[in-house]
Amino acid sequence: MLRAAAEGIDEGELFSRRFLLRRPLLEALESEQPVVLLIDEIDRADDEFEAFLLELLSEFQVTIPELGTIRARSRPLAVLTSNRTRELHDALKRRCLYHWIDYPSREREAEILRVRAPGVDEAIVMRICDAVARLRGAQLYKLPGVGETIAWARALAALGEDDLDATLGVALKVREDLDRVRAEAVLEGV
Repeated sequence: MLRAAAEGIDEGELFSRRFLLRRPLLEALESEQPVVLLIDEIDRADDEFEAFLLELLSEFQVTIPELGTIRARSRPLAVLTSNRTRELHDALKRRCLYHWIDYPSREREAEILRVRAPGVDEAIVMRICDAVARLRGAQLYKLPGVGETIAWARALAALGEDDLDATLGVALKVREDLDRVRAEAVLEGV
């Protein structure tokens, strides 16, 4: 505040649109064109942000105490993703339509790898897809997602490695899962 006063800026002006950072939520509300608003991994957001979203998703507006209410010019299509690391509040869940996405088939995952990890030998692509399918069938704390499959393929290619066990930590992030897979020989023969 002292700096603002020293520079001749009225304190009230600090809370004007001139000093407002237009982040994606505000951009989506003020867009003249229809927009898709992706809020990725909402389960990692804090309670305050989740509460903020209640107004956005129910009224398609946000209230900024110093500026008032900003209403959407056209309703954005909001897509929220969650990895279920925590439960969302019931009020937020009531405003959502749920769509569960299963893991891709072995063939589809291989297609994804070919696009996202180009240059990885085809034999490695198929071994990784087989290994990930086995891992997802095991009783693990945290099953590997498609992101881990891609990272595993890239790691093997970068290391010039074909030993899946030596790089298993790329796919599994929980020590107990690593120990279980090795003890139960889940990847034997892959």
